[in-house]
Amino acid sequence: MKKCISSLLISLCFLFSAQIAAHELGLQLFSLRHQFADDPAKTLDQIQDWGLHTVEGSRDLYGYSVEEFRAELDKRGIDVVSTDTSFEELRDNPMAAVYRAKFYAANYTTFYWVPHGDNFLFDDADKTVKVMNEAGALLKKHGVTLQYHAHGYEYLPYKNETLFDYIIQNVDQAQFQMDVFWTKHAGMNPTELLKKYPGRFTSLHLKDRKKGTPNSSKGSADGDTNVVLGQGDVGIASVVAEAKKQGIRYFFLEDESSRVVQQIPKSILYLKSLEKF
Repeated sequence: MKKCISSLLISLCFLFSAQIAAHELGLQLFSLRHQFADDPAKTLDQIQDWGLHTVEGSRDLYGYSVEEFRAELDKRGIDVVSTDTSFEELRDNPMAAVYRAKFYAANYTTFYWVPHGDNFLFDDADKTVKVMNEAGALLKKHGVTLQYHAHGYEYLPYKNETLFDYIIQNVDQAQFQMDVFWTKHAGMNPTELLKKYPGRFTSLHLKDRKKGTPNSSKGSADGDTNVVLGQGDVGIASVVAEAKKQGIRYFFLEDESSRVVQQIPKSILYLKSLEKF
């Protein structure tokens, strides 16, 4: 009987641990760019004090050499799980993205913008597909998953859908990161987009939008329209629930407001108030 109870407890502990490990809360380092400019060591301490040990970033080194920056992160037990890259780097020198990811032992690398004119056109979407498939295949050979983080201009109409639909339906060598703010800002429903493409989003940027903010497909917004998670109109609880259902592992907090240091702890508390986060 005791043996059965012990086995049951071990199984329950394993299941509980698996649920905890199923998703991780991290931070996009860009959120603290102004704080890093003033005092990089203090800013890294702040991230540690918030209990965050997973981050996304790496192209900005805040005055450190790349070796020094990695050492400062390691000293605080902070892991870079997704490095930053660019469309131009992926197009012209994708091995640089491989080397950066490998240096940080990151399994993902993400780009955030496709150069384009006043409007994002089909030709822009088509070149995005080509670069993502070619660079994504190379990165995959080296154990790194490429992600594209859409900014909203991709949601312009195309053949009864959007240009983003064209991109995601034609990319098979890379994945996507949803920034729920930009998705909402472009007039889309983040939860419904997750449901439309299950398995295609491997991480999220979690940030909320001030209620009453007008939509835009330009990929730009006033940073102070970023509010504490749960206080805006994005529908964070619904997004998180669907993302967890799909098994999305990485949830990166991003806050571009002037109140970031005050808002991030409140956003963390909000997420912890959600069931099983």
